[in-house]
Amino acid sequence: MSKKYYFIGIKGTGMGPLAQILHDQGNEVVGSDISQFTYTQAPLEKAGITILPFDAKNIEKYQDYTFVRGNAFEDDQVEVKAALDAGVKMITFPEAVAEQIAQATTIAVAGAHGKTSTTGMLAHVMKNVARTSYLIGDGTGHGVENSEFFVLEADEYRRHFKPYHPDYAILTNIDFDHPDYYKNLEDVFSAFEDFAKGVKKGIVAWGDDPSLQKLSVDVPLYYYGDVSGRDDFLIQDVDKETNGSTFSVSFRGQDLGRFFIPIFGQHNIFNATAVIAVAYLEGLDLDGVREHLKTYPGVKRRFSERKVGAATIIDDYAHHPTEIKATLDAARQEHPDKEIVAVFQPHTFTRVIAYKDEFAKALSKADTVYLTPIFGSAREASGTVSAEDISKEIPGGATIISEDNLSPLLAHDDAVFVFMGAGDIEKYEFAFEKLLGQIQPDRS
Repeated sequence: MSKKYYFIGIKGTGMGPLAQILHDQGNEVVGSDISQFTYTQAPLEKAGITILPFDAKNIEKYQDYTFVRGNAFEDDQVEVKAALDAGVKMITFPEAVAEQIAQATTIAVAGAHGKTSTTGMLAHVMKNVARTSYLIGDGTGHGVENSEFFVLEADEYRRHFKPYHPDYAILTNIDFDHPDYYKNLEDVFSAFEDFAKGVKKGIVAWGDDPSLQKLSVDVPLYYYGDVSGRDDFLIQDVDKETNGSTFSVSFRGQDLGRFFIPIFGQHNIFNATAVIAVAYLEGLDLDGVREHLKTYPGVKRRFSERKVGAATIIDDYAHHPTEIKATLDAARQEHPDKEIVAVFQPHTFTRVIAYKDEFAKALSKADTVYLTPIFGSAREASGTVSAEDISKEIPGGATIISEDNLSPLLAHDDAVFVFMGAGDIEKYEFAFEKLLGQIQPDRS
């Protein structure tokens, strides 16, 4: 029987895909959000889902709907307040996701880094070998009626993943991030362990992570990685080329064959092995998994690449030192003979305070580094640090650029420009592409 849902904050990177899933399953879905365009609204509009501007009057009009409240909104948000005052049925985003988890064999992907890429890869493979609904943190979601599987990206921020009790979990890593919420690495570990204790069938975890090695859970725990004698799913015979990576995987001595992924970086080999592991544990056809890994296109804002004239522009969500290093390593694998130019927008003042030296070390993997001013947040509009503080720690320094003056980037001919950040780094990319377009005729 179909239901009616109203999403408060429907353009959110989790809310949007959940709205798509419920719509695809035959439910009636409406939502509201800011009027400014976001990349997450395009698939909603394509699906024919109505998006309204925030307005307290919407609550009265749709009072017979179940309201889904986005994680970003406090009780004083205009529609949340109106919904509370009206006494309508309202559930949180995690509660709405939990309802989906109960309907199929669920595989949740969690981790400080790599969860979106891994979820996207898992969803791509699973939807091609079984009836699968999926929710990915890049704003992508798809629902299938009577799904056998549900693939979910589980966000650790503010312990949002705590209500989830999936059948399987992939844990890519545990790292200290979100310093505006978590106190330290031990605090982050406690959140992940609480989540892991709610998993029903088994956990697939990255073997190189010391925190993941300390997990204490009641379900089988399988490690994946490239260390013989420790990892259950062992990666061997890796061949990295400019068109992707080929590698072999075995499970406790049993050869599972060779696999190819058309994407770059050691981290993506690990991600793919986690996908292979879950498929193996569920008894899925590994030949089908092998075939569809070959066609994985990637996810939004994760090493998205395009050419503009002689320049190669890569867009990535990397905003933590670990992610920056992985992204630059991937760029180096694909373009070993090119100059790698990093353009990084630091994200939040608390993160810069916590990781200033680590940012500098990771960015030093590039040949040349440019920094933009720090992108703050609604919770911290200003701080005591600046991009210059990172620049001082980089050998040779870094040039601070602005959206209005990107001309320093033009000094690099035939280079690979890696734009990284979780804020609005895309506006710098668009401005640079426009600048390249203006000068391209004179350079041809």
